[in-house]
Amino acid sequence: MIQHLNNPLFKKLSRLADECEMDTYVIGGFVRDIFLKRPSKDIDILVIGNGIQFAEKAADKLKTNVSVFKSFGTAMLRYKDLEVEFVGARKESYRSDSRKPIVENGTLEDDQQRRDFTINAMAISLNTVSYGELVDPFNGITDLNDRIIRTPLDPLETFSDDPLRMMRAIRFASQLGFTIEERAIEAIKSSKERISIVSKERITDELNKIILSPKPSVGFNYLFDTGLLHLIFPQMTELYGVEYINGKGHKDNFYHTLEVLDNICETSDDLWLRWAAILHDIAKPATKRFDPSHGWTFHGHEDRGARMVPKIFAQHKLPLNEKMKFVQKLVQLHLRPIVIAQDIVTDSAVRRLLFDAGEDIEALMLLCHADVTTKNEYKKKKYRANFELVKQKLKDVEERDQIRNWQPPVSGLDIMETFGIKAGREVGIIKNQIREAILEGEIKNSREDGLAYMIARGKELGLHPVKNCI
Repeated sequence: MIQHLNNPLFKKLSRLADECEMDTYVIGGFVRDIFLKRPSKDIDILVIGNGIQFAEKAADKLKTNVSVFKSFGTAMLRYKDLEVEFVGARKESYRSDSRKPIVENGTLEDDQQRRDFTINAMAISLNTVSYGELVDPFNGITDLNDRIIRTPLDPLETFSDDPLRMMRAIRFASQLGFTIEERAIEAIKSSKERISIVSKERITDELNKIILSPKPSVGFNYLFDTGLLHLIFPQMTELYGVEYINGKGHKDNFYHTLEVLDNICETSDDLWLRWAAILHDIAKPATKRFDPSHGWTFHGHEDRGARMVPKIFAQHKLPLNEKMKFVQKLVQLHLRPIVIAQDIVTDSAVRRLLFDAGEDIEALMLLCHADVTTKNEYKKKKYRANFELVKQKLKDVEERDQIRNWQPPVSGLDIMETFGIKAGREVGIIKNQIREAILEGEIKNSREDGLAYMIARGKELGLHPVKNCI
């Protein structure tokens, strides 16, 4: 393991460990990532003794500042591009109503036992006498090779003590493409109600990491199968299932959503676009109807889904700012390109789509492309060929008409000054008429055409120019 400790930091900490006569180890994610061949800038240092004192001495040697978190018994410093956290070895015990442990000083063995998973419990010695030696009492290397998520102790005890570890197990499985050990799966099912003592913020942090993993459906299938998803995101579980009437069924919208989510991950790593994929059909259960002549319908699910977005974001403590509005817009508009692609692609329809989507048009097109999950290859090819036609039409219309992030060529002030009127109903009518005329292609998106059209429409309302704006 010595070859993996080639950063000068480790030799400096090794000398300090010898000077202080304290057993010191690199532990946790940095060690795991060595075997996974993943670069890591976060280093956890375990000290058998007072970790904060050791960190303060290390900061002095490294000529850097240290941040101390006494309530957590940890300290952190930055060394070049590395973030280094120090903690003293400890053993923990938990109360049934809290994730916050009762902490006592402990041995290396105590500390490794309290770790969440075997792949995170491996340690490498930094002391000169044993420099680079791996301490792996729970066969973390074997589990890495077998691609298994397993707990050092009984998983029931591990998950009951800190229920967030259930989410972390699923997150690691999703991020790494690992399988969770069957005993751990059963323990999550048994302990799932304990998730109620974990803050929404911590749950959402893990959920977002699952969403950002290479194939999020891995994590969501675990969340669903263990029952955790029913507790943390009940609206999503309502998408599950197929109902039949008169031999007619609809697709399972839960697994369709996961397929759309995985599809979007092939083209974008944007967290909020992935949230839009998750929520694009979220209102289908609420809008599901059976029509004997047409089968199952979900009319208006895009409108109702858009109205659900703020509540879901608030529920998960997600930001209620432009990120939420972006997701809401994509949920609202996600059917529009598909409808255009199924029909004759008119300039008017494309202009309206550009007007409504604005700068988010590319993200919307990515979502709609991902939403084509039909197993019928002919339909899939047809839809995607039509999408290419829509994309080209979008480009052509935008270059010609400049509708994206459209600003009206004629303002309300122009209308009031031209006709000598105050703000009122007539101003709104004329502004809307100008906008509609541009979107329908009746006039060009130019100030000259807009002003001429304004005067014509004003006369229809009995208004006469008192000032020449042309």
